[in-house]
Amino acid sequence: MTKSKIFMPIKALAVGAALTLCQQAVASESPDIKAAESGIYTADAGHAYITFSYSHQGYSNPFLRWRNWTAELDWNEDKPSASKVRVEIDASSIDSGVDKFDAHLRSADFFDVANHPKITFVSTGIEETGANTGKLTGNLTVKGETKPVTLDVVFNKAGEDSRRPIYKLGFSARGKVKRTDHGVGRYVPYIGDDVDLIIEVEFDRPKEK
Repeated sequence: MTKSKIFMPIKALAVGAALTLCQQAVASESPDIKAAESGIYTADAGHAYITFSYSHQGYSNPFLRWRNWTAELDWNEDKPSASKVRVEIDASSIDSGVDKFDAHLRSADFFDVANHPKITFVSTGIEETGANTGKLTGNLTVKGETKPVTLDVVFNKAGEDSRRPIYKLGFSARGKVKRTDHGVGRYVPYIGDDVDLIIEVEFDRPKEK
C-alpha cells in the first residue's frame, strides 16, 4: 500500500471530525429565545439601523438610511408569534450622505416631509419559520399610502446586559418594497422601483427591581 493510500482514510476521519465539531459549535451557539423576559422593549438608538438600497440606472446600488426613528416591541417570550412591534420614522432624517440629494428627497418629488413628516410600520402578525427565524408582516405607511409588507427576521440574541440592569433582544430583518406603492416613484423606471430594506436593531427593557 502506498503512503498516499494509507493517509487517505486518516484524512477523511480528520475532516469528518472537524465537520462534527463545527456542527456542535453552531448548535451550542443557537440563541436562547427565552433569555429575555416578556414585556415592552424600546429600540436602543445607539444600536438601531434602517437602511435601504435601490438600483441607480443599473450603474450602482446606493445605500441610504434614516437617522431618527423609534420602535416599541411588545415581546412574548413564551409565544414569540404573539409579539407586536411598532416603528415610527422621522421622514426628514433621511441621510444619503449627500446634502443636496437629501434636500431633494425631502421635497414633494419624493417623501414630501412638509405634509407627511412620519413614516410608520405596525405589525399585523408573526410566523415562526425556525428556531430563530420568522416572517413579520405589517402595514407600512409612507405619504399616506398604507401597504402590507413582509420582513424575513432573524432572532440574533437575548440576554441580560453585562453592564446595565436591562434585558436585551437583537434582530436582523430584510424585506422588499416598491416605491410606486407609496407615492415616491419619481423617475421609475430609470431609477429602480424595487427597494431592499436592511434592518439591524437591538431592543432594551429595564429589569424590574
